Amino acid sequence: MSPHLPTPAAVRIPRRSRSSAESLSGIWAVTLTSALLAGLYFGREVLVPLALAALITFLLAPVANRLERWLGRIAAVLVTMMLVLGGAVTLGWTLGRQAVDLAYQLPSYEENIRAKLISIQGQGSGAISKVSETMEDLKKDLPGAKDEGDLAGQSENEPMPVEVVDNASEKPMEMIRSMAAPVLGPLGMSALVILLATFMLLKRDDLQGRVIRLIGQGRISATTRAMNDAGTRVRKYLLMQLVVNVTYGIPLAIGLYFIGVPNAILWGALAAVLRFIPYIGPWIAAAFPILLSLAVAPSWVAPMMVISLFVVLELISNNVLEPWLYGSSTGVSPIALIIAAVFWTWLWGPVGLVMATPITVCLVVMGRHIPSLAFLSVVLGEEEALTPSEDFYRRLLKQGEHDEMELAEAFLKTNSLTELYDTMLIPVIIACEEDYRTGSIDADQHNDISQALTELVEDLEDRQINSLETADGTSYHPACRVQCLAARGERDRIAGAMAVHVLRQQGFDAANIPATRAINELIASLERDLPDLVCISVVEPSKAVHARKLCQRIRRVLPEQRIVVGLWGREENIDEDAEILREAGAEEIFTNVADLSAHADRLALHLAEQTEPPQRPEDEEDRLLALNRLGLVNPDREPVLDHITEKLARIFEAPMTAITLVDRERQLFKAHTGLPEGLAEDEDSPRDLSICGHVVAADGLVVVKDLQRDRRFAKNPMLTKHSIRFYAGVPIHASNGQPIGALCIMDSSPRGFSKREQRMLEENAAEVAEELERMAEIALPT
Repeated sequence: MSPHLPTPAAVRIPRRSRSSAESLSGIWAVTLTSALLAGLYFGREVLVPLALAALITFLLAPVANRLERWLGRIAAVLVTMMLVLGGAVTLGWTLGRQAVDLAYQLPSYEENIRAKLISIQGQGSGAISKVSETMEDLKKDLPGAKDEGDLAGQSENEPMPVEVVDNASEKPMEMIRSMAAPVLGPLGMSALVILLATFMLLKRDDLQGRVIRLIGQGRISATTRAMNDAGTRVRKYLLMQLVVNVTYGIPLAIGLYFIGVPNAILWGALAAVLRFIPYIGPWIAAAFPILLSLAVAPSWVAPMMVISLFVVLELISNNVLEPWLYGSSTGVSPIALIIAAVFWTWLWGPVGLVMATPITVCLVVMGRHIPSLAFLSVVLGEEEALTPSEDFYRRLLKQGEHDEMELAEAFLKTNSLTELYDTMLIPVIIACEEDYRTGSIDADQHNDISQALTELVEDLEDRQINSLETADGTSYHPACRVQCLAARGERDRIAGAMAVHVLRQQGFDAANIPATRAINELIASLERDLPDLVCISVVEPSKAVHARKLCQRIRRVLPEQRIVVGLWGREENIDEDAEILREAGAEEIFTNVADLSAHADRLALHLAEQTEPPQRPEDEEDRLLALNRLGLVNPDREPVLDHITEKLARIFEAPMTAITLVDRERQLFKAHTGLPEGLAEDEDSPRDLSICGHVVAADGLVVVKDLQRDRRFAKNPMLTKHSIRFYAGVPIHASNGQPIGALCIMDSSPRGFSKREQRMLEENAAEVAEELERMAEIALPT
């Protein structure tokens, strides 16, 4: 073996190194997690007071900050804690009084309790007694069972064991300790929490700086934002929960009072407090009033009313108040809240259940702002796990399981077509091409996804109104002609089809040329069509160099052609590629369809700066002879025709209608209704500025939904001066068939024009032509 070639062992060493490193990393993660859980569990005696104190500090910090402006920090903290303690003592004293009152009243309920037990026993005595007798018979047949007589004899003959208890040996201090422990423990915990919270409020700025230094590791801004966000969310959550609990406890106390349950204030306050314990708190709060109503009421009506009251309040609170008030204040998914409640209850008991939501909120916020903890936001947060493009791509990989059109239409309910292409479908193309290049998907999957995207774009375009035609089918003249060329592959053509769809929807004459055509054919089509704008479509792994070559070839043949390049979905190395493409002749470089559409709008306005005059018919002289034969080529208005324009205004609900005749250089208004005052006083206008001149040149119907989006009329001074936005006109023919003028309707805002309206306008134009012929016959000398 040559000494220059690596041995098999040498080749395998790096792989073993990577495997060992991955194993050590996994072991380290498991060990660290286990140590963290053990510390949380065994250190709960210390951590629980700290967590409760931190929670109280979060809640009281805004109050202390506000009081600090007038009292100073120490006085503000002391006043805040005194207010909290005063409220707690007042609440405790009230609840204690209610509890003592209840204790005095309980003996009077003994007869009601006995009567209900007897009634329950009487109603179920038959079934219960039979089950009891059956169980007793089965016990006798069990192995090792003894007869009652044997047990009786054994009890008579054998001595009973006697246990001697020395009460004198029990020390008084031990008795006091056993009696005081259940009370002193919670009191000591509460005192410790209050003390810690007081010092945390006093040193809150210092503690925040230390936490930022410890967790942030130099990322001061991110950690500060995380802590502020966490504090805001926790405070908002606790405040909203307090509002919900109070609005739950007050109606409960009122309802229990009118039902007749004693000490209603006690049970309402207890319910408001216990609801801070998620999931089990409301059940505990409901148990006491229900049992008490069973003891107090002589019938079953009151207990059923108490149960109904709790059910109604829970439904209103859970389905109306909590969604309305909470909103997205926590930012934690519902399943994460349930898992967190189970986890922290297992670790810290009932206190952990209370602390579960605030702790989880803090973890989610840290994951959102600190990159190394991003997994916490993904696992616990309420945000979607996948972006719309990732989710759509995942569904495309499962061919036949999902309808792509349904997914696209669901996205379009809240987003625009441009956003659908820019944020969802183009990223899908890029992801598909990257996976195919790396071998993550095979050729069949790649082709299936490309075909699915192609069909989706075609279906979307078929389902929407084609902007090249109005909703009624009349031709619409767009303001800018755009052609998209694929730089290299099918992926470029699909992205180009998306761009074309958006442009067509906005009223542009756009076309997409596939990449299968040769470059010479592409350039020949450009020479023939002469588009206003050429867009070269590029999607990775196609590169800017492919667009550069195509741009250079076009520039050699058509040096005046406007060219832009769409590097769809590109986020990196844009400046370098843009410089290369501009050197090759590209005017602009875009990374999304929205920017291309905006550029086309600007170009359309630029192109519309020059008004396009109407063309002259080839038989213009014959047309003028037919017009002169009528004897109406004069600026005088013909009032006999006003009834027609007035009728048209009513039928079409149009503010402006007119009958015009088109002479060699002028447009004459022979009858009109609703024309702007300045235009009506002129009685005529230049033919080159008239839309009726285009009707005569076309010798057919002309409908322009929006004159400002039509290159021929966007900058027409006569139209812009009088704010005319819509036009529909049909030619008026002489007896020899020559178009001599137009019957038209106009509006100050864009509108549609149906086929039925077209037929009606043409019928009225025939009526006008007959009326003009009669007027000409009357005017002729006899």
